[in-house]
Amino acid sequence: MSYTIPLFDLNFDEAEETAALEAIRSGWISSGPKTRDLEERFASMTGAGHAVALTNCTAALHLSMILSDIGPGDEVICPSLTFVATVNAVRYTGATPVFADVRSYEDLTIDPGDIERKITPATRAIIVMHYAGFPCDMNSIISIASRHRLKVIEDACHGPLSEYDGRKLGTIGDIGCFSFFSNKNISTGEGGMLITGDAGLAERCRLLRSHGMTTLSYDRAKGHSTSYDVVGLGYNYRMDDIRSAIGLAQLDKLRADLERRAVVRDLYVHHISGLEGIVIPFSGHKGFVSNYIFPIVLKDSEAGKREAVRQYLATCGIQTSVHYPAVHRFSLYEDINANLPITEYITDNLITLPMYGRLTTAEIDQISAKLSEALKVC
Repeated sequence: MSYTIPLFDLNFDEAEETAALEAIRSGWISSGPKTRDLEERFASMTGAGHAVALTNCTAALHLSMILSDIGPGDEVICPSLTFVATVNAVRYTGATPVFADVRSYEDLTIDPGDIERKITPATRAIIVMHYAGFPCDMNSIISIASRHRLKVIEDACHGPLSEYDGRKLGTIGDIGCFSFFSNKNISTGEGGMLITGDAGLAERCRLLRSHGMTTLSYDRAKGHSTSYDVVGLGYNYRMDDIRSAIGLAQLDKLRADLERRAVVRDLYVHHISGLEGIVIPFSGHKGFVSNYIFPIVLKDSEAGKREAVRQYLATCGIQTSVHYPAVHRFSLYEDINANLPITEYITDNLITLPMYGRLTTAEIDQISAKLSEALKVC
């Protein structure tokens, strides 16, 4: 189906083309100087002590589990309202995910109260996911983790530069994980970043992302080293310099794009806050956030009505999505007993509307008007 208003619009222009071409012409296209530059700039922009570029956020989440010494017999508390990679990372290590509910229809982040209820002697860590770039209640979560001696991993793939009490998301827990997938605020096609304030964790992460080798190919090619040791069972999770060069161009645009997204969100809220039958999550939030997506939740609804509303919007040329199906309902995780009534209602009745910096006032007017029509006829 062809859409006149797509869900997402890639924020690329000649800057990304030039950056990729320069990397290709440099003669070095695998992990090298551009990747190091990206790591340094990302660490500086977030206020993190250390940043390690990786193939994707899934790799970052996987390594965060390994760096936290998670393994068979351990439990990790996590949301079900997230992309499945958040939870798969737990299973990669042989540990067991334990699902906690979200706070409410107005706040789609993990509920600290339910986290505490789900803690057992086997619990070793908590993964939070900052939904749409809006922060979880990190003060409460860090307090819980401190009392129970648990690691806190922040899945901040929705939230580059989002803030919580003056700190950037990803820098509050032990490890922060970011995605540079094609539809994220920072787009490199594939790619991700792990950040931490712990120098030892960062160094161990660099070893694990490259087969456990003590030197990189770039170092050996430049004569800085002619040999290497393998000191751990690592992976091939390196990010290449072509994508890193694109990432640097994206970082140049990031703040301006997020500021424009904030304007788009305000326009949406102004236009649709009076509509009967919907909840706008995070509508009262005042802090600076990335606004990765714009979700709404239908009131007094069920999955069939949600799909009818989406279909109505699609026939009007407006693309929508659902972020996300509940992970605990997937066949892979049906063996886990999960009581998540709020998550289940939300995943049946949430609609993701188009969100990107280039959305015009006229397009938001159109989306709002068609949404109003859909709510009346569906």
